[in-house]
Amino acid sequence: MKLSSYKRRITQVVCAVLYNCNFTGFAKGRIYQGDIKGACVPGLNCYSCPGAIGSCPLGSLQSALVSAKYKFNYYVLGLLILFGVIFGRVICGFLCPFGLLQELTYKLNTPKLKKGTWSQVLSYLKYVILLVFVIGIPLVKHNPGFCKYICPAGTLEGGLFLTAVQEQLRALTGFLFSWKVFLLVIIAASSVFVFRCFCRFLCPLGAIYSLFHRVALCGVRVDDNKCVGCNICVRECKMDVSRVGDRECVHCGDCIGHCPVSAISFKTINIKDDVEAVDNDPSV
Repeated sequence: MKLSSYKRRITQVVCAVLYNCNFTGFAKGRIYQGDIKGACVPGLNCYSCPGAIGSCPLGSLQSALVSAKYKFNYYVLGLLILFGVIFGRVICGFLCPFGLLQELTYKLNTPKLKKGTWSQVLSYLKYVILLVFVIGIPLVKHNPGFCKYICPAGTLEGGLFLTAVQEQLRALTGFLFSWKVFLLVIIAASSVFVFRCFCRFLCPLGAIYSLFHRVALCGVRVDDNKCVGCNICVRECKMDVSRVGDRECVHCGDCIGHCPVSAISFKTINIKDDVEAVDNDPSV
């Protein structure tokens, strides 16, 4: 593993632990209800996970939309915009525990299904899920559609663990729980053969963050003065990118090592240069 990939993996693991550091919750099989639970973490991480110390931004958004008939929680929308403007899909590549799980399962030594036109078309499905299950169903049916019918992270982190340790919850499971377990198994099995299949095709949180790909402060960038247009970066990328930094890019940085002319790098904010530029600007 390259040094840059190793650092990213460490970041992913640290985030997963920090998101779920209520270790007594795992021991007791109880959901943390402390004051900081009202704050959202950037990545996909279920509120109902016994270790979770924060809320899932998707779950919080759906809850806000469910109650929108009476009031709307602008805090959630504002936080999503803040995450998007600062990080964009860097969150997918570095700060999402479920993304980490998919990458680890993909490492199993099996034949892999390469990307192509089929995967590029399927990448638009997550926007449909965003509109229907995250926005439409909460507004029309007044229930959190994505969390209720789809979310594999919720099934894995919350549903399976809690039903395993709480007998009374096992007695309440029915068809809906069985459906979500089935969906989790399908996604987990697919992630062995298809790189980050849930992130690429189904995740509405990634769809939200992708809307900020042009303005996000963090991420990878291409120096157009150095780029020779060889397109190696796009061919080597496992995501369905058409160019570095577009809506499908999770800014993992793997393309940096593939560029033959070192035209790709992570964005940096040089405060000193910015200040000097303002001082030298006659219009200021």
